[in-house]
Amino acid sequence: MMRYPMLTALALVLAIPVAHAQGAKESMPISTPVEALKPGEWVWYDAVAPEGPAMLIVDLSTQRAQLYRNGVRIGVTTVSTGKKGKATPTGIFTILQKKKEHYSNLYDNAPMPYMQRLTWDGIALHAGNLPGYPASHGCIRMPLAFAQKLYGATSLGMTVIIADDRTDTADIRDAGMFLPVDPADSTDLENLRYRWQPEKSPEGPVTILVSRADSQIVVLRNGKEIGRSKVRFPEGEIGTHAITLAAVENGVERWQYIELPGSGDVSGAPFDRAQFASIGMPRQFRLDVRSVLVPGTTIYGTDDPIVKSKTGRTLTVIKDSGQPE
Repeated sequence: MMRYPMLTALALVLAIPVAHAQGAKESMPISTPVEALKPGEWVWYDAVAPEGPAMLIVDLSTQRAQLYRNGVRIGVTTVSTGKKGKATPTGIFTILQKKKEHYSNLYDNAPMPYMQRLTWDGIALHAGNLPGYPASHGCIRMPLAFAQKLYGATSLGMTVIIADDRTDTADIRDAGMFLPVDPADSTDLENLRYRWQPEKSPEGPVTILVSRADSQIVVLRNGKEIGRSKVRFPEGEIGTHAITLAAVENGVERWQYIELPGSGDVSGAPFDRAQFASIGMPRQFRLDVRSVLVPGTTIYGTDDPIVKSKTGRTLTVIKDSGQPE
């Protein structure tokens, strides 16, 4: 006589992982606070910015991902990232590949619906189980319905930023022009080494990485490096910041700014437009960089290193081979 209640209870227990795997089928109300979202819940309101460049920011500390288009947040979701020993790498990535139906080559042919690859060694965005804490092998899992909407809103080469500390993504504002051509640049900057190879990737979204630790700027287009230069930084820390070119209107660039505190030993250093504008580099390289700026270009500035030769934590950078540099 007790068999049926036991079977009912078992069925309810078994249903929990399925619910988490699928997530909520419908968006929560727009007024739902980001921190109030439960595992598997999400919000989508893309009508506020139907067009323009997009960028996804994943916050490992809060297990949330937020999508911005034209500098306006249009979606937020709960996620499950890499568990202990399989941590999701932090850094700046671009979407390298998209497949609606994909199966893992590393983990027992596990399904990865709406897969968007960030690295060639197994890190991707996809729909999956959402227990409310980091539980993946490094990938970023999200609700199925959100993963489907995200898949339709992104393009190859789109920037994805993964931060390992609380990310303030509510502060969006004009950042002004970046990398201006300064006729007062000192002539000794012309001796700084640089390379410029735009033919390696003729088109696609542009991402610019600025590292004070390395005194370097790296330019990626569609996820491939097309330029790199040694640069000279002014005194002081620059903090951690992301700036996106939202539009060019009547010849005037409009940038949006997203503060990303908590990177390395520096957290919360305010964005200083004048400090960024005074970064010294060869004049021709500055002109080359300006020639490829298009809406959607994202500039990521950090005090952390981005090359292997430095000690301490590094920023993951995807290069042509798909391996971190």
